[in-house]
Amino acid sequence: MEVLKVSARSVPNSVAGAIAGVIREKGAVEVQAVGAGASNQAIKAVAIARGYLAPAGIDLICIPAFVNVVIDSEERTAIKLIVEPR
Repeated sequence: MEVLKVSARSVPNSVAGAIAGVIREKGAVEVQAVGAGASNQAIKAVAIARGYLAPAGIDLICIPAFVNVVIDSEERTAIKLIVEPR
């Protein structure tokens, strides 16, 4: 599954376009975010992506989970959003 990493400075519309593109090509995508700001941008992007895909009859669901990631040799806990069609 393709992984998209979102930061607090990510533009939700751009991330939403990436989510929609991966959904169309591969059927599912994993979105990772570390921190409150990044999680906020990721959730906004999923909501926007639902709007992008709805006219094509694709209804997205989002399954949240935690995942440990290594950033600069330090282990951090991230939010993982598995996004797939219903």
